[in-house]
Amino acid sequence: MNGPPVREIPAVELKAMLDRGERFELVDVRTPAERQVARIEGARLLDQALYDELIAMDPETPIVFHCHLGTRSRAVAEHFRQQGFERLFNVRDGIDGWSVTVDPAVARY
Repeated sequence: MNGPPVREIPAVELKAMLDRGERFELVDVRTPAERQVARIEGARLLDQALYDELIAMDPETPIVFHCHLGTRSRAVAEHFRQQGFERLFNVRDGIDGWSVTVDPAVARY
């Protein structure tokens, strides 16, 4: 059972969603080492505990995934789509795009 396609959004759209106070899960699929270099406030690192928590949620729960450049997060979002989730977003330019277009204080690597 596949839900609707994953919606690709730029980092500036994630910022707008946050600014509007929208409710969604913000998931960082990078490694803990990458997260030490740069992070988006409010994002939770995807580990087994978070995965289990997300999978148990209502499939209507909006989830936004991000990684460094948008490739790994797209793959994870597609996995959740295969599990029946219907409101999935991928930050197509990743945290790199966040650093460039939203918050230059976030380190680029």
